[in-house]
Amino acid sequence: MSLLTVTKLTESVGAEVVDLDPTRLASDDISGDILAEAILDALEDNGVLVFRGLSLDPVAQVAFCKRLGEIDHSSDGHHPVAGIYPITLNPTKNSSAAYLKATFDWHIDGCTPTGDEYPQKATVLSAVHVAESGGETEFANSYAAYEALTPEEKDYLGTLRVVHSLEASQRRVTPDPSPEVLARWRSRPTHEHPLIWTHRSGRKSLVLGASADYVVGMDLDRGRALLNELLERATVPDRVYSHSWSVGDTVIWDNRGVLHRAAPYDPDSPREMLRTTVLGDEPIQ
Repeated sequence: MSLLTVTKLTESVGAEVVDLDPTRLASDDISGDILAEAILDALEDNGVLVFRGLSLDPVAQVAFCKRLGEIDHSSDGHHPVAGIYPITLNPTKNSSAAYLKATFDWHIDGCTPTGDEYPQKATVLSAVHVAESGGETEFANSYAAYEALTPEEKDYLGTLRVVHSLEASQRRVTPDPSPEVLARWRSRPTHEHPLIWTHRSGRKSLVLGASADYVVGMDLDRGRALLNELLERATVPDRVYSHSWSVGDTVIWDNRGVLHRAAPYDPDSPREMLRTTVLGDEPIQ
């Protein structure tokens, strides 16, 4: 008998997990480990898992995430519970709120780390306050985007490498930055990644999104046009799951194989999500 009751939400990405007792997620006995493995398997199969109305306590959320892997503590101090990072445009709750506006564009977390850290394994969001309008989180399967390529495209794109930068993603939000802001963006190192990520599992995905700046060795405009075309093909409406949040919802996604973005919402909205990030253990290669 399956530990989880899972219903697919779209053909390519997303599934809802129903009838799950939230106390099981933070269980400190062997059953908690077994459930965590079942959730990781379901995440591999579906890319995104939705738990509606779970009302997961922040402490329980962190405890659950520790079952999935090592937790990111680099942003501790923004929230009373270590391992929780508030996603909000309110600068009194998150001093880095201005940077979060870049999350309105499609992206994969962790393509431009401060060092040599790997992209995050998984991300968990729980809704504390929701926007009156907008603020949905959208997901697109980058494994499926690769599979949709022709054999010739797979061969050609497999030879390309792309430079990712914080500047590329932030310029979409602030196209005319001050010299001070530009210098701050450029203090973050750039990273060169293959366009096609060959995972340890043998699966392959496209590494796309707002941080993708240019294709190495290709004319700048031509390379950017190629990246934009691939992103558009990966995120056509029938390949996207859009989650309309209700207070108490929890969503987890496979950051290594899923593109995501937040739909725009009023900057003065009380929308607040609590994020916990599970660190990655696999380089883009």
